[in-house]
Amino acid sequence: MFLLTEKYLEIARLFKALSDPGRLMIVDMLSCGELCACVILAKFRITQPTLSHHMKILCDCKLVNGRKEGKWIYYSLNEETVKTFKEYLGEVTSMKKECIYNEKICCG
Repeated sequence: MFLLTEKYLEIARLFKALSDPGRLMIVDMLSCGELCACVILAKFRITQPTLSHHMKILCDCKLVNGRKEGKWIYYSLNEETVKTFKEYLGEVTSMKKECIYNEKICCG
């Protein structure tokens, strides 16, 4: 039986967070630098509670950092998580000597 390691669970949370088109667009916006929640709200024309929901999901998986300044929260990408995600995606989609499954089985 295949056991899910913490690494796979962590990456799955990132994929789940990015599976929403709105959150994917927010990440794209944040790739240009830190943004105030007010800027994101203006771009999407969504309610503040809806934005808070999306940002909670992005922050919970550690893809986005938030910092409060006055009455606004400023969001930025967590560069360490972005780096780890890129490395994982490259690793999981590349041929490698140490594969998750390396036994040879003939079907049929």
